[in-house]
Amino acid sequence: MKWQRWSLAVVPVAAGLVVAVLMTSVATVSNPILTVRVDLGTLAMLAGLSLSALVTLGLIFWGRAEHRGAQRVTGIRTQVAEERRRFLQRLDHEMKNPLTAIRAGLANVVNGSTTTVQQEALATVEAQVLRLSRLTADLRKLAELETRPLERDAVDVAQLLQETVALAQEMPEARERKLSLTLPQAPWPVPDVPGDWDLLFLATYNLLDNALKFSRPGDTVEVRAFEDRSFVTIEVADTGPGIPRDELPEVWEELYRGQGARGIPGSGLGLALARAIVERHGGQVALRSRAGQGTVVTARLPVA
Repeated sequence: MKWQRWSLAVVPVAAGLVVAVLMTSVATVSNPILTVRVDLGTLAMLAGLSLSALVTLGLIFWGRAEHRGAQRVTGIRTQVAEERRRFLQRLDHEMKNPLTAIRAGLANVVNGSTTTVQQEALATVEAQVLRLSRLTADLRKLAELETRPLERDAVDVAQLLQETVALAQEMPEARERKLSLTLPQAPWPVPDVPGDWDLLFLATYNLLDNALKFSRPGDTVEVRAFEDRSFVTIEVADTGPGIPRDELPEVWEELYRGQGARGIPGSGLGLALARAIVERHGGQVALRSRAGQGTVVTARLPVA
């Protein structure tokens, strides 16, 4: 801590003062030898002052160097983030038009094909093109999140989650799972949070979409919200297969797809988008999982 560092400058002068006081108190008896000790005490005090001055100068230079180093690190991080944002925007721009043209061409070919085999092959190609289109759209959203100005309206968390669950219930996976929403009513409902409704809706929907996709028919998916001091905590829990321990550090990374994601459609950006949105709102995300038992994803948002 900084105050501990600066306290080092006081130690030499304090030691010198203590020695000087001791020498002066002993010198009250008339003894020529003790008179010399008083002089030594004065010298000790002066030495302490000198050392304190030197330590102070050293700490000043140290603090300045530390500050310059922190500024350089911040500048590098900002530059990297800006270059990454520009790359994602260019990627989206370069891929959007060709993908749109390919989809339009495939639609015409599918309509004109005669055999079932041809139709199935073209449908597979169209599905992969659609996946690439969604991937570039999600990358664009991720890039925009870093610079997009956020609205700071009062967001009704209960209503937000009700609408999220209602939309998720239209997914085919939801018909085969036990999907529920739990919101406290007593002694008071969940408070509002300041933020951007559309972005928070996207974040919660991505978390719920992940839980539905990566759980199994018959599993339970629960959405919960409660007040936790100055935060509102939103949890999306499932009784799915869980995530292996060695994959847990990677699940928040962009485009990461673990072994359990094989054969399941998705871009690998759902959790990354959710984390970016929550962190832009001053919140935190966390994930707990046990293989064979299920997963709980938590998002904590600060209350107004």
